[in-house]
Amino acid sequence: MVEIERKYLVHKTVFKYIDTITPAHITQAYLVNEKSKSVRVRIINDRAFLTIKSEMKNLTRSEYEYEIPVNEALSLIEDFDLKVLKKLRYKIEYQLKTWEIDVFEGKLEGLVIAEIELEKEDEKFETPEWVGQEVTFDPTYLNANLINRL
Repeated sequence: MVEIERKYLVHKTVFKYIDTITPAHITQAYLVNEKSKSVRVRIINDRAFLTIKSEMKNLTRSEYEYEIPVNEALSLIEDFDLKVLKKLRYKIEYQLKTWEIDVFEGKLEGLVIAEIELEKEDEKFETPEWVGQEVTFDPTYLNANLINRL
C-alpha cells in the first residue's frame, strides 16, 4: 500500500469548525523508529493497529497496516516501555477531500497539524481558510519525531 500525504500547521480558527465534531482518541508508540522505517502501535478509540512505514520519497512512502487486539497493543507498549504520544483527531470534509486535524496532548499540547491524503503526488486540491504553513518536508512534524520530544 502507498501513502501520499501533505501536512500543514493550522490557524486557531479551525477550532470553530471542529467544536461540534466528536474526535477519535489516538494513542501511539513506536517499536522501531528510524529514518528509513518505522513500526508503530496505534490505538484509535477501541481498535488497535500495527503499522509499518518506509522512508518517505517526495510525498510517497509504503505503508502496511494490520489490525491487532487492543490488549496486545497495550501489552506491546508496556512490555517494551515505549513512549506514548496522545492526540485527538478530527475529520473535516472540504471540497470532496477529507482533512484530518490532529490536536496533540500532554507535552505537545498547543500543536495542531492538518493532514490530507492524496491519490497522486501532483494532485490539485483547495485548502480551507484555517490551513497555514505547509510542513510536509519538515521532519520536525513527523509523529515519529514528535514522540522524541516526550
